[in-house]
Amino acid sequence: MQLIRELDNTFITGPSYVTVGVFDGVHRGHQQLISRMTQAAHANGALAAAYTFDPHPSTVLGRQPAPLLSTVEERAELLEILGLDYLVVPLFTPETVRMPAADFVDMLIRHLSMTELWAGPDFGLGYRRQGDLPFLRQLGAERGFDVRVVDRLMCNGMRVSSSSIRAALSRGDIAWATHCLGRPYRLTGVRDSETPRSDQSDWFFVNVPPERMVPATGVYACLAQVHSHHHAAVVRVDGAPDPADWPTTVRAHVVDLEVTASTDKIALDFIARLSGEHTPMQPTDEVPIGRYIEQARAWIEPHLPQPSRPCG
Repeated sequence: MQLIRELDNTFITGPSYVTVGVFDGVHRGHQQLISRMTQAAHANGALAAAYTFDPHPSTVLGRQPAPLLSTVEERAELLEILGLDYLVVPLFTPETVRMPAADFVDMLIRHLSMTELWAGPDFGLGYRRQGDLPFLRQLGAERGFDVRVVDRLMCNGMRVSSSSIRAALSRGDIAWATHCLGRPYRLTGVRDSETPRSDQSDWFFVNVPPERMVPATGVYACLAQVHSHHHAAVVRVDGAPDPADWPTTVRAHVVDLEVTASTDKIALDFIARLSGEHTPMQPTDEVPIGRYIEQARAWIEPHLPQPSRPCG
């Protein structure tokens, strides 16, 4: 997959099938849309491209965006797995916000040689989302492209969406979030070596970017990846009674890991919530751990990579 950051000097010879969206989390609904588009494009000798936004449109509009389920870099990794040929991530600016829908579509035709636009049933693009499906179908008849609509993905009567995943994580429903994503929810962060730790040198506080979604307060079993090695981990998410006192903290005890000065980056896949009970804690308070380690081991063991066996 080729990542395109500068669209002005890009001219794909095409033809190409294109989809447009934030694709936050790249959940199963996104996967369904993009996989079908990619398969159809390749079956018809076309290329498959996704156009996404950086930064989030709400930020450019001066509004506080919903907490993000994925960074742009994480989105790129997940979208590449789906077989896309191009991921277009130009800088989203106030000029982009004000671009009329017809001009936005003309840009996709000019630079990406778009012959089909793929979307969900509530899709809209351009200034104030004036480019809804009826508008786009009419424009397609004039400009020579087709509009393909993929139905929403439903599960147990609920729509699979980024907002439903955020709602699940905010109440600690890891099972629903995992089902909608098609994989465990992942947080990546950097060990905070400056935060006081009392006597708990085997815990590390994880600096999570403030724009990221953090699950509800509680204790979790996580699959931790540190230095390309996988471990069971007990992760505690804590918040203050008044969020102005201190932000939500994420602290991780990685089982069977010797924490050294070089142990900095960590990825945490949330597998299960072990306890929702919590007492708001100061960042330096001790964290009870013993009773959770064995629970975490039991949850994580099926998710650990299996060692390869010699042939013969």
